[in-house]
Amino acid sequence: MSQTLRINLELQRMDNPALYDDLAAFPKGPRRVNRLRTLAHEGLLSQRQSSAPNQRPPSTEAGGDAGMSAVEQLFGAPRS
Repeated sequence: MSQTLRINLELQRMDNPALYDDLAAFPKGPRRVNRLRTLAHEGLLSQRQSSAPNQRPPSTEAGGDAGMSAVEQLFGAPRS
């Protein structure tokens, strides 16, 4: 059974102008959602790298969920 997490996001430009402008450049729907997913994934990777520069993030290639964060489970890998 597939798990789904639905998020309703409200963002005002004054909250984060750079993020707002980036997301507003995409039309409503899948493109904007995919851009947000990509930004969240890249932010997660960046945060992990800065918090533990000498450690690699846990690998989930073996098919296990061990070490997989909630953000990774929510957003998954960025789409091309």
